[in-house]
Amino acid sequence: MRCSFTFLLLFISFAVFSQEDAWVYFNAKPNSQAFFSNPLAELSQKALDRRTNQNIALDLTDAPLETAFADQVKSSTGITVMAQSKWLNALHIRGTQANINALKALSFVSKVVFADKTLNTTAKSTAAAKSNKTADKLQTTIDYSYGNAANQIQMLNGQVLHQQNYTGEGKIIAVLDGGFPGVNTAQPFENLRNNNRILGGYDYTTRNSNFYTGDDHGTLVLSTMGGYKENALVGTAPNASYYLFITEIQTVENPVEESLWVEAAEKADALGVDIITSSLGYFGDRTESRYDHTYSDMNGTSNFVSLGAEIAFSKGILVLASAGNDGGRPENHIGSPADAVSVLAIGSVNSVKSRAASSSIGPSFDGRIKPDVMAQGVAAAVSNAAGTITTASGTSFSCPIMAGMAACLWQAFPSKTNKEIRQMILASSDRYTSPDNNYGYGIPNFGTALGVENFEAETAFAVYPNPVKSSVTFSFLNENNTALVTIYSVLGQKVIETQITNTNSTLSLQPLTSGLYFYTFDAGNLHKTGKIIKQ
Repeated sequence: MRCSFTFLLLFISFAVFSQEDAWVYFNAKPNSQAFFSNPLAELSQKALDRRTNQNIALDLTDAPLETAFADQVKSSTGITVMAQSKWLNALHIRGTQANINALKALSFVSKVVFADKTLNTTAKSTAAAKSNKTADKLQTTIDYSYGNAANQIQMLNGQVLHQQNYTGEGKIIAVLDGGFPGVNTAQPFENLRNNNRILGGYDYTTRNSNFYTGDDHGTLVLSTMGGYKENALVGTAPNASYYLFITEIQTVENPVEESLWVEAAEKADALGVDIITSSLGYFGDRTESRYDHTYSDMNGTSNFVSLGAEIAFSKGILVLASAGNDGGRPENHIGSPADAVSVLAIGSVNSVKSRAASSSIGPSFDGRIKPDVMAQGVAAAVSNAAGTITTASGTSFSCPIMAGMAACLWQAFPSKTNKEIRQMILASSDRYTSPDNNYGYGIPNFGTALGVENFEAETAFAVYPNPVKSSVTFSFLNENNTALVTIYSVLGQKVIETQITNTNSTLSLQPLTSGLYFYTFDAGNLHKTGKIIKQ
């Protein structure tokens, strides 16, 4: 009998005193007019320019949280504030179930959502839990010696952008990850350091300004974009600028990581970032299983981090996330924030473009195509914290490889919106007309994207490089997989006439002398003409 009584007492004590994670949402921002009167108090000029360039108006989500509301929650009995979000007008808090529920009585609280969904009696949680980090630890023409990184760049035809001097210059990428040790010392990051391309960062997990610490996963990720070691490793965006944010806690898998991710995304927005890339994914495998997500949560609107990612996109930021490395598990679907509607979810293929068995698949729970596109994530070339060039596998690396190429493409089309850049990437992909839930829309061709203004699937067309030294490629998406290409001199003489196919579309101009030439291209209903400069 004593044992039974003791057990009951312990059970009651646990229920009353155990610590829970939750989000408390506010119902107003009563002092928001102060922000609208002086938005530079909250957002940088770069952030405002991004909105202006994309015709995005300031709204209530841009205004800061009401300080008086936050202070009252902080001073409430037994409540610890772990993170905050102005976009979602919410605090991430920790306390007992009773103390958290007591906050519902506050007049400015619209709702309280527990991370443990079984504790939510009135509404489905918009909250979170985390899968294994999507890590799998295991004006002259530029002609990089890519070394070990050649395949992962050339698979995407990214060298075409680089050869036209589009290397990410002027674009800002925020990397949200687990740590960046060695970025301040290792040789492959010297180009970034010497050219002041590391703009700053922050460790949200310890509230510390030292971001050259933590797990080296972020170091590996950054190297696929910003690394540079000739004949060994060249990143996809070696001349972009970067902010480095640590949002991943190494010792525990807890819902607060999603809130830290959103906090970092808000900071990235305020600083004027163009692209967010994150090789973190949230699904199951939390330290406490009661915080796990389920597949039904992967609908783009249930998880806190996905809500934040979607708002980031609404601010004109291009957001990319790893699809996940759960392809070989019984639950093999993409995690969050990859499930968000506007986020580019990046899957992984090997060196010959076959999907990695570990790459998470779609669709999203509400039936949307996911992942969106693919890049090499098997044996991707990376630099570790010591500066050693090695390989690593997982969608952790296919994602930043893609993010770097997106930065180069956006540099080439600076007047485009994030929505347009996203669509250009999708439309250039090799499965655009027949996507599936293993490959999404397939593997993008950034050479095609560079040469195409109208990205309708049936008419996508590009000629590159142009000017050309030896060989030119005619890239096209058309129901006819063959085309007739004819090259004429300036005098109208036919100098080359040949048939090409979608899969063999490169034409040698080596026999021709330097000068201006004209071409005609015919593939069924697709007819194009243009000029080619032979160097």
